[in-house]
Amino acid sequence: MHLRPMIHRTLLICAGLLSPALAGCGAEPVAAPAAPVKAVEPQTAVATLATNAPLGTVPATVSLPPAARVAVTAPFSGAVRQIHVLEGQEVTAGQLLATVISRDALTLASDRARADARLELAQANAARIGQLAAEGVVAGARADEARAALREARVDRAEAARILARGGASGDGIVRLVAPISGRVSRVSVETGGPLDGMTAPFVIDGSNRYALDLQLPQRLAGKVRPGMAVLLPGGARGEILSVAPGLDPATRSVNAIARIGAAPGLLAGSSLSVTILGDAQASSVSVPAAAVTRLEGRDIVFVRGKAGFQPVAVVVGASADGQTTIAEGLAAGATVAISNLPELKSRAAR
Repeated sequence: MHLRPMIHRTLLICAGLLSPALAGCGAEPVAAPAAPVKAVEPQTAVATLATNAPLGTVPATVSLPPAARVAVTAPFSGAVRQIHVLEGQEVTAGQLLATVISRDALTLASDRARADARLELAQANAARIGQLAAEGVVAGARADEARAALREARVDRAEAARILARGGASGDGIVRLVAPISGRVSRVSVETGGPLDGMTAPFVIDGSNRYALDLQLPQRLAGKVRPGMAVLLPGGARGEILSVAPGLDPATRSVNAIARIGAAPGLLAGSSLSVTILGDAQASSVSVPAAAVTRLEGRDIVFVRGKAGFQPVAVVVGASADGQTTIAEGLAAGATVAISNLPELKSRAAR
């Protein structure tokens, strides 16, 4: 009689124990709280005192100074036998440019051979008459005449040899035209088999170690640029300001200036490029990587590291060159500035 109530009570207890477990089996698992994402520390650089601060970037045209262009003339007329270089080719001093067959050179070679023979005869005659004069057989005046003839023969022979050597001619009438300087062959005005006269310059060579830059300075730089200042070309080559015009060009409203520069890869006369003029920095000017400067709320700023992290600091920016920017005001030398993660820093500063 008492067994049925006991079974019922036992079933109720088991059902109460199983209900939480069954409910847990059908529920979604509870995720562990995510760890906070640690912000990436920006890369930094230290502001340094500016030296040779960039004043600005201006357009320039590459040109050649007058002394850098040399014409190779033909000393003798003749016919071009062979051309050994092409227009635009780089050559070195003494390199063979062309060979020329010249009748004039052959005539001069014959004259030198005759001068050699006369010199040999004059030497023998002067020695013989000198010996006779010493023995009293002939008068001393004849010995003097023989010595004078010997000197004249020597001069004739030396002159003939000098003309042939300067003209690059050999005894068989072949003239060798060679490059007087190292540089680029800018013009070839003859053809193989073509005629050549002594008044023609068949080759023109532009020296490769001297260039000039024709600069156009905007009016704002006219009073700041002076001779002796450095100019920086793309790629790192440097030059020097030679002269600055005293007034504005009425057509371009700019000031013309000329700079000189040595050899630099890729420079060609007539090409255009942009160069940066480097001037004297103010005592308070500092230099930072160009990546450190950004804009926030219409102002140029850099993020400076302080006790509370990186803080935006408004600055007055000068010119930029070679990956560096000059800061004229607002930043002291030695300050640590951020050069990466600037968008994230700007987002924090705007909160």
